[in-house]
Amino acid sequence: MPSVEVAKKLANAFSITLDYLVDDTGKVTDIKDKATLHRLIEIEGLGQEEKQTVLHVIDSLIRNAKARKTYAVQG
Repeated sequence: MPSVEVAKKLANAFSITLDYLVDDTGKVTDIKDKATLHRLIEIEGLGQEEKQTVLHVIDSLIRNAKARKTYAVQG
């Protein structure tokens, strides 16, 4: 469970509100994989252009994974 300070940093890094990271019960989203959490914190330290590039790549990979999953289920 990330601390409130880490959650704030993540929200700022991804230009989202803190409540977006919080579920319906008011608990901060549980990121269990420490390596993933570390990477997210590292992204925060990048310059704006580098951060946008990383997020663009992540968005593309997620979109492709979802598309593969969708087509695999239908096919």
